[in-house]
Amino acid sequence: MNRTALVTEVLERLKRVLPVTDRPIALHEPTFVGTEWQYVKECLDTGWVSSVGNFVDRFAAELASFTGAKYVIPTVNGTAALHTCLKLVPIEPGDEVLVPALTFIATANAVSYCGAIPHVVDSAPDTLGVDPYKLGDYLADIAEVTVEGCINRRTGRRIRALIGVHVLGHPFDVDPIQTICRRFRLDLVEDAAESLGSYYKGQHTGTFGTVAALSFNGNKTVTTGGGGAVLTNDATLAARAAHLTTVAKQPHAWRYDHDAIGYNYRMPNLNAALGLAQLENLPSLLVQKRTLAARYQAAFADLPGVEFVAEPVFAKSNYWLNALRLCDATDGVRDELLEKTHQAGILTRPLWTALHRQQTYQDCPRMALTTAEQLATEVINLPSSAHLGGSNE
Repeated sequence: MNRTALVTEVLERLKRVLPVTDRPIALHEPTFVGTEWQYVKECLDTGWVSSVGNFVDRFAAELASFTGAKYVIPTVNGTAALHTCLKLVPIEPGDEVLVPALTFIATANAVSYCGAIPHVVDSAPDTLGVDPYKLGDYLADIAEVTVEGCINRRTGRRIRALIGVHVLGHPFDVDPIQTICRRFRLDLVEDAAESLGSYYKGQHTGTFGTVAALSFNGNKTVTTGGGGAVLTNDATLAARAAHLTTVAKQPHAWRYDHDAIGYNYRMPNLNAALGLAQLENLPSLLVQKRTLAARYQAAFADLPGVEFVAEPVFAKSNYWLNALRLCDATDGVRDELLEKTHQAGILTRPLWTALHRQQTYQDCPRMALTTAEQLATEVINLPSSAHLGGSNE
């Protein structure tokens, strides 16, 4: 099938899945069908709109219950949560942190905020996350474990941690990644920004590493408008996270004494109220999203050269963003498809520009990134709002 014919066929199949509408179909937009108005109004009526209020505590408790994490510390956004996670490890200036090439740039930015260096690693084709087998071979070649930790023989710097990203909501293969982290004395930090409602072998993402970060941006399955959270099972780290995210203020009724360089990363009560209402509907949102994913998968099952990106066999995904992989496609087909879908009011997008192609990270240490580079040219994200998984009559 030539390029034009393939693009036309993909577009027609998308139209069969998606509803007929007189406005563009967004990539991902929030669904407000519950108590959002009631809870937000309560904040306005009582005046508790800022970083203190009962909705923050309730939101944290519900998140802990849903994910199985022992401790949840809400933050102002997902990047703040990830930055806090790295400070807890702790990542020190001059450390290297292993970061996948295919991720939103905030993952690497959080490393830079610590004065550390992102060390870019390759992706696995089945999960889009870190490839544990390539990574294990690579570290065996370039690193050695000493009393000071894992040392990069090429740079002389300490490799302190690995950030594993659950890309598009699909869990990465946790077991072999944990084995690598133990072997090379690395802390595992989970960037679970996209994976609320996703499970690896029955356990919720964000509960495997030393710490994890969630995001509740407006385009996530559950939104607080802007927000995030730190997850951990370590009581000491949880207390430290709560302290650092409240500008390291020592408890006192009126004094403002601070014992560390902290951050104003607290989630406002207003945002938490919105998030709590969203969490109440999360199970139904996840059902709708999986219904939509099943429709996409069925629609493209018999189209040669096009593969729906399905959840790994060991995982249950929230299908935050559905995706197609244009396998072995002729040059230019992805970009033409992006153009044609946008012209048709279907707001698709490619994956992120790979980290080592970003101007700010071109000179970072990296392994061979053959799979990540290939995926970056082949994967296209499809409209994935939960409401699209409702009736398609």
